[in-house]
Amino acid sequence: MSNLKGKHILSVNQFDAGMIKQIFHVADQMAPYAHRKKRTRVLDGAILGNLFFEPSTRTRVSFGTAFNLLGGHVRETAGMANSALSKGESLYDTARVLSSYSDVVAMRHPDSGSVAEFAEGSRVPVINGGDGANEHPTQALLDLYTIEKELHSHGDKIDGMHIAMIGDLKYGRTVHSLSKLLSLYKNIRFTLIAPKELAMPASVMDIIDKAGHQFTIREKLEGNLDADICYQTRIQEERFSSQQEANLYRGKFRLNQQIYTQHFQSKTVIMHPLPRDSRADANELDNDLNLNPNLAIFRQADNGVLVRMALFALTLGVENIISDYDCPVQWYSRKGEQ
Repeated sequence: MSNLKGKHILSVNQFDAGMIKQIFHVADQMAPYAHRKKRTRVLDGAILGNLFFEPSTRTRVSFGTAFNLLGGHVRETAGMANSALSKGESLYDTARVLSSYSDVVAMRHPDSGSVAEFAEGSRVPVINGGDGANEHPTQALLDLYTIEKELHSHGDKIDGMHIAMIGDLKYGRTVHSLSKLLSLYKNIRFTLIAPKELAMPASVMDIIDKAGHQFTIREKLEGNLDADICYQTRIQEERFSSQQEANLYRGKFRLNQQIYTQHFQSKTVIMHPLPRDSRADANELDNDLNLNPNLAIFRQADNGVLVRMALFALTLGVENIISDYDCPVQWYSRKGEQ
């Protein structure tokens, strides 16, 4: 079994099938804590440096929530303007200082490779919360965890599945990282649907191809897709050179119940890394899908807490003693929820 204690988590390239299995096993053990059925103080006194130099809601808050649920404390920096980086400080110097205040760091930055650069100066483990258009390893792990759970509920498994990835596949770092993880499995079929200007990068396609998986490239959502998973993405407008350029693609791949029924199986799972763009000119996932039991986007977000709890436990080496620090739940405002 792989040992992640003290290790940085920077790229999905560092994972193999055994490590993924270990992470998911630990994530399963986190459910009672995430659902407030139990508490643990295993990280009491530990500090997470939650450094987000690019806008984020779910990822930033879920990292903090995951650490709090393990009994730890969170210190945050949000936005480039609120940090010494805006004064010209290097990532290395920032890392040397801020890592001395923390036991682990979660970081997001708009530049590709920036989190790895920060990690070089860090004295503690660093977890990549997204570096530009490059990678988002924890999102890929929670996506894969969700896929495994959703397929299992239908009696299926990842090996041999068919996934349709739709939208901005060029700048969407989540599909880059997820595709790399899926390449560790067998006989995956990929249908990649995007305008040619936003097609999956050749470097990712090479990985899919070398792993022996099948892939089909389309520019439109058409025909009867027998996909097990429909993974919709947002147009990454922050990665374009101008808002006008981004607007050329907004709304090209809308999905509503009628379109879903037309193109997908009745059991096709709908996923999206969020936020979904609900503006009228985009409407990536229509609200009429909200009652569709196959819409997994909120289960997907919930799973992010479990996976990030697991990563904190593993990088800090406490995965085997979590229950030793259990304590009673004094209140629970959401009784009855699963």
